[in-house]
Amino acid sequence: MKTRITELFGIEYPIIQGGMMWIGTAELAAAVSNAGGLGIITALTQPTPAELAVEINRCREMTSRPFGVNLTVLPAIKPPPYEEYVKAIIASGVKIVETAGHNPQPFLPAFKAAGIKVIHKCTSVRHALKAEEIGCDVVSVDGFECAGHPGEDDITNLVLIPAVAAKVTIPIVASGGIANGYQMAAAFALGAEGINMGTRFVATQEAPVHSNIKQAMVDADERQTALILRSLNNTARVFKNAVAREVLAIEAQPGATDFSAIQPLVAGSRGRRNVVLEGDVDGGIWAAGMVIGLINDIPTCRELLQRIVAEAREAAEQRVSLLLG
Repeated sequence: MKTRITELFGIEYPIIQGGMMWIGTAELAAAVSNAGGLGIITALTQPTPAELAVEINRCREMTSRPFGVNLTVLPAIKPPPYEEYVKAIIASGVKIVETAGHNPQPFLPAFKAAGIKVIHKCTSVRHALKAEEIGCDVVSVDGFECAGHPGEDDITNLVLIPAVAAKVTIPIVASGGIANGYQMAAAFALGAEGINMGTRFVATQEAPVHSNIKQAMVDADERQTALILRSLNNTARVFKNAVAREVLAIEAQPGATDFSAIQPLVAGSRGRRNVVLEGDVDGGIWAAGMVIGLINDIPTCRELLQRIVAEAREAAEQRVSLLLG
C-alpha cells in the first residue's frame, strides 16, 4: 500500500499502533513494525527518561524497521519531567514521535532540529488546524468512538475526518473506532491516508496484557464502554466494569466536582497492577473503545495486519464495482 503516510515513515502499510499507557512496550511496538506497520512505544509507561532510553534500545534490538514514541502531555498533580523525556527520545535517535494531550508546540523546535517527524493527535477541526500551523507533519484525528480521551466535542469520525480533510493539507490518520480493513477503506474514502488503532492491538498475542482482559474484549459488545470524568471536563472512555460504574455513581451526585473522591478509583497504578498484570477485569479502570464490539479473536500482529490489508483491498474492489454498476 502506498500513501503519504507510508512514504513519510518508510513503512509497508499505513497502520499505526497508538500510544497506550502500560501497553506500548518494546515487545508490542516491535511486533507491529515487523508486521509492516508503525509500532509506538509509550514514553510515560517508563518511570524515568533513562528507562525510556533503555526501552527504545530494546525495541531496536527486536526490529530493524521504523518505530516511534508517544509522548502524552496531560494535567497532573505532579507532572512528569516532559523536557527530560524529550531529550531522551532525541538522544536515542528516534525519528517519529506521536504527541497527544496538550499543545506540543514547546517541544517542536527540539524535535524538528533532530529531524523527527511529529504526529499530533486531535479531537477537533480547530486542534487539527493548530497542529498544522505549528509545524506538525501528520494529524491523527481521534473520533468520539476512541478509547481514552475523546475530547469534549463528541464528534464521531464519520463527520470529523472529512471535516478535518476539508481544512488541512498535511496527511490525516484516522484514529478511534477502527478494527478491520473495511473501516480502513471507509476512512480512506473520507480523506484519511492511514489508520491508528489502540484497542484492537490490545487484543493481540504480543500485547503485554493478561489473557483475561483480552478475552473480556472478545466477549464484549459495542455497548460495554463508559464515559467517566465528564463532570471534570476530562472525559475518558473506559471498559464498563464495576469500578467505572462506581465512578459514574459518584459523578452523578449533585455538585460532584471533587476529584479526591474519584482519584483512588482511577489511579493508573491500580489499573496496571490489578488489570494489566493480574487480569482482574473489575480491578481498576482500563481504557477501551467502542470497537471492542468488533473484536472476535486474539491474533498475532502480523495476522491482524495482513487481514486488515486484505479486507481493505476487498472493500476497495467492492466500491469500484458499485460505482461501475
